[in-house]
Amino acid sequence: MTAIDRRALLGGIAAGAGLVSLPASAAAGGTVWVGAWASAQMVPNPDTTLPPDIASDVTIRQIVRLTQGGKQFRVRLSNVFGTKPLKIGAAHAAVSADQMTSRIDPTTARGLTFGGRTAITIPAGAEYVSDPVVLTVKPFTDLTLSLYLPEAASPQTSHPGARMVSYFAKGNRVAEASLDGAKTMERWFHVSGVDVLARQGAASIVALGDSITDGYGVKPGMNARWTDQLARRLQADPRTRHLSVLNAGIGGGRILNDGSGPNAMARFERDVLSQTGVKYLVILEGVNDLGTLTKDAPVSAAAHAQLVEDMITAYQQMIRRARERGIKVIGATILPFMGFSLYHPDAQNEADRQAVNRWIRTSGAFDAVIDFDKLMADPADPTRLKPDYDSGDHIHPSIAGYEVMGDAVDLKLFR
Repeated sequence: MTAIDRRALLGGIAAGAGLVSLPASAAAGGTVWVGAWASAQMVPNPDTTLPPDIASDVTIRQIVRLTQGGKQFRVRLSNVFGTKPLKIGAAHAAVSADQMTSRIDPTTARGLTFGGRTAITIPAGAEYVSDPVVLTVKPFTDLTLSLYLPEAASPQTSHPGARMVSYFAKGNRVAEASLDGAKTMERWFHVSGVDVLARQGAASIVALGDSITDGYGVKPGMNARWTDQLARRLQADPRTRHLSVLNAGIGGGRILNDGSGPNAMARFERDVLSQTGVKYLVILEGVNDLGTLTKDAPVSAAAHAQLVEDMITAYQQMIRRARERGIKVIGATILPFMGFSLYHPDAQNEADRQAVNRWIRTSGAFDAVIDFDKLMADPADPTRLKPDYDSGDHIHPSIAGYEVMGDAVDLKLFR
């Protein structure tokens, strides 16, 4: 099947000086602030937490890829899950010289300030936005964000599914051209967003989801999530070049209950409604709700029916809240997961999935629908992923599967 068939199926400042505080009216005259990158925040589990020997007196250099360009940018730092204030001793931004190393382009180096201050303390549960950085960035710029933490966060706020290498070095080294000898982890810590000052009419698309949106199986630097492919297509088309994509996926995420991170209803305000310039929302979430229902033991038919009802109610809540903010809401059908060993789904789990997908397709509740289920299901056995699109665990798409998902989204939905 061709990509067309699939789409038809689916519906100049000195280094270190770099910041100028601008008045709120700076967005006038044909420009507007819009999100260019974002990640959903959570408390890391023991396997993804910074160990004590590098949690304090540490420089963290992280690389994020922007999906929109602009003449200025600003950075959002996060302590939303901290129970104590978070001290930022210094913060720095620069264009990456090589997304697979810690090297920066020194000509783009800029020290971040917050109300003119180079060191700040972020209250527990809060996020701070930097002053605007006067530096032109293009779509798909790899931006390094370096933070110096004199003290350990309590607890840390992070996004484990970075799909990018981050660097950790002792001492304040935020302005160094390369963090030689640094330790590495494939995680992001305390960075939750980057906005750009783009041309008037620019807007962002938020993709709310679980590990399928977060990009499980994508190796560091590949930028091969389905949302990455969608962003490339948007930028390649002059009619949609004004749109960015913000990935709000969390591995193991659920709609109704906390998993490895907070449930979708709890994080909806922060990860969707509070994003800068958001005009579109794609919801692809629910497979973990379906699977965990019977992960440990069978449940009654009434419990299955209640889960379907509760999921639909949650979708309705998200649709209502987003529309009140002028956001167009696009529902995506849940992919097959028969054969996934962790959940060992049976016919009743499949019936639940079909019931939810039937509501997504036919209720008219969403402004539009992307039928990922129809695209990704094996025609010989629609309860399973198509072999070419299956990573091998029978729930997560392969790299080829992510690509066809990104190719299959009809760009007319965003015009």
